[in-house]
Amino acid sequence: MIKFLLQKEFLQIRRNVFLPRLILAFPIVMMCVMPWVMNMEVKNIRVDVVDNDHSTLSQQLLHSIEASNYFIFNGVQPSYKAALQKIETSKTDIVLIIPQDYSRDMMRGRQPQVLIAANAVNGTKGGMGSAYMAQIVTAHAAPSAAAIQSRISTLFLYNKNLNYKVFMIPALFAILMMLMTGFLPALNIVGEKESGTIEQINVTPVSKWAFIFAKLVPYWLIALFLITVCLFLSWLVYGISCQGSLWLVYLIAMLLALFFSSLGLIISNYSDTMQQAILVMWFFVVCMLLLSGLFTPTRSMPSWAYATTYVNPMHYFIDAIRTVFVRGGTFQSIAHQVGALFAISSLMAVWAVKSYKKNS
Repeated sequence: MIKFLLQKEFLQIRRNVFLPRLILAFPIVMMCVMPWVMNMEVKNIRVDVVDNDHSTLSQQLLHSIEASNYFIFNGVQPSYKAALQKIETSKTDIVLIIPQDYSRDMMRGRQPQVLIAANAVNGTKGGMGSAYMAQIVTAHAAPSAAAIQSRISTLFLYNKNLNYKVFMIPALFAILMMLMTGFLPALNIVGEKESGTIEQINVTPVSKWAFIFAKLVPYWLIALFLITVCLFLSWLVYGISCQGSLWLVYLIAMLLALFFSSLGLIISNYSDTMQQAILVMWFFVVCMLLLSGLFTPTRSMPSWAYATTYVNPMHYFIDAIRTVFVRGGTFQSIAHQVGALFAISSLMAVWAVKSYKKNS
């Protein structure tokens, strides 16, 4: 019985005009596009300078700014008012004002008062840009401090090149599992509700366990295949490979698949239309994504928001897969996350089966 139900599901997927193309395009976009655009590093900060000193030392400071990889040097403005006008029109991000007696104060051993005006509409960009600029100004104004700093050795563990893609690529697997094992099965079941075919299955001797199993297994297999493709593309395109055991990656991926499949089934059981299912599913998914630590550190959240991570399976998955993928962690390293994922997914699976009503 299950064999024929699985055959039916695979035939429906193959005959769907859009779905096979999505399955082929999804890992390519996920690995070749997303790691480039989902980058939290602050770069390409546009800078204007107001040089009121016009000395050799002020020109050296300008050249230091031009040589930085973090800034785009727009040029020198005649006055602070003119530079501020460019900030107001969003043509520049930071304005550096060099005082008139900059070189004289430097020669006398004083610390000249340099003003950094930053566009802080984007607080992260304004704060980080100001910090980068302050480091350049400090190193130029106090060479001895820069010499002391040069004696400090920093050892970067696990990601020595500070490549943000190493941090983001494993976490993107969570989005893949969410769409393939959560959204698609839920929409499939609700679609059968709208077309009326699910009523025909409900009056057959097929048990609800067999029906649910046949609905979910094809998407689980597709998701595992796509994870394999993503792992291969990560190695082929970026030279980034999993430092730990691959079976641990597949283990936590299947646990997350069980959760999202259960969540999708629960939503489909209580939804009558596809629009309703999409809206409810999207609400829960967005909340879990933003509170999972995928984009920002969870420790930066308020205490009440951080408390939600204890029941957020996405958080456990991202923490575990980064431990395995980046640090090469063993099962003991992620035992807590695996246990939490298993418990949450099991509870959701029981709820999903109980909530499915079948006419026998």
